Amino acid sequence: MEQLSQFAPFLLMFVVIYFFMIRPQQKRAKQEKEFESALKVGDKIITKSGLHGKIAELADTSVVIETMAGKLKMERSAISMEMSASLAKK
Repeated sequence: MEQLSQFAPFLLMFVVIYFFMIRPQQKRAKQEKEFESALKVGDKIITKSGLHGKIAELADTSVVIETMAGKLKMERSAISMEMSASLAKK
């Protein structure tokens, strides 16, 4: 019984870390994956580096965006979920 009471604070600390750090990170990763899979041709997006454009072509892991300077090919993961969502609200 004494050993259990010694490990209780560590167990409690792990539970707190899980709910405040690990779980939200997993939830965010899932949302980003859903966002990437929901992209379609014609969507206006902003990349994580700040480039604005419109999706011209889609592939499995890459995307071609049309910008004012021309067409650029990049990975789907380079598209910012937050900034693109704020652009869609405008």
